[in-house]
Amino acid sequence: MRAVAIHTFGRPEGLELIDLPAPAPGAGQVLIAAEAIGVSGADAVIRRGTLAAYGFTEGHIPGSEVAGTVTAVGDGVDTAWVGQRVWAFTGVGGGYVEQAAVPVAEVIPLPAGLSAADAVALGSSGAVAHFGLARAHFAAGESVLVRGAAGSIGITAVQLAARGGASAVAVTTSSAERGARLRALGATHVLDRSGAGGADAPAGYDVILDVVAGADMPAFFDRLNPNGRLVAVGAVGGQPPADFGAKLMAAFQKSMSFATFSAATVPPAALRAVRTAQFAAAGRGELHAVVHEVLPLEQAVLAHQKMDSGAVFGRIVLTP
Repeated sequence: MRAVAIHTFGRPEGLELIDLPAPAPGAGQVLIAAEAIGVSGADAVIRRGTLAAYGFTEGHIPGSEVAGTVTAVGDGVDTAWVGQRVWAFTGVGGGYVEQAAVPVAEVIPLPAGLSAADAVALGSSGAVAHFGLARAHFAAGESVLVRGAAGSIGITAVQLAARGGASAVAVTTSSAERGARLRALGATHVLDRSGAGGADAPAGYDVILDVVAGADMPAFFDRLNPNGRLVAVGAVGGQPPADFGAKLMAAFQKSMSFATFSAATVPPAALRAVRTAQFAAAGRGELHAVVHEVLPLEQAVLAHQKMDSGAVFGRIVLTP
């Protein structure tokens, strides 16, 4: 089968199309013929070599989620799975493939009204948005700022905060056109990437959900209300400065807090329940997945070039 691997860390051109033996499902696994593969910001971070210290090596196959049809099952798995349309979490890699052998515990049936492309635009990112807001102890009546709202995590977070009764849902984004699209999804105020603009926007926020991190993250502590909480759910802009905590200590009397969130810390049953509920809501049209573009698997380099350009709104999807 065809797959895409990281031949050389760095630019998108370091990705290459390769041939691998077709997998067979092992015990407790199902085999999925992929119809859609999600391309995430985390894939780009890994491709750049930023996380090499965490064990990622050249030769790694990026991608963490696929959607498609189960074609075979391994020992101990109910054969009723065969023929079902499903979404699956492939782990911290292994998703840029035509066929994926995945533990059945990581597989969720898809409702009839949800496309495979929409499923991979929502599956992983929707859960991060949900549990990121929970990590921030977001409650109805509080104000929320989503930093980096044009990606799939941010898009879902905007909708969840609005549906959850936020008093205001502000977003940072790079253009008026993106701001208008985010307003249609529930944003009430649109700021530029620095957090400026929006003359009628709140001066401070109870919750900031940060997908970007990077060098500018400490400046957003200044936008927190007393007892405000900033939760970093991504680092597509790179790592923050080593001394970023000095901002919090300097504002000690405001009792602000900072936390990180990774879906890896959520019990599998809780992840499954949230993803199942979100897929059902999306199938009913109550939650919107945004697919920026669908490209063939062999154009993974182009997909990553578009990601690096900052021009993507939502998620790029690859199809085998």
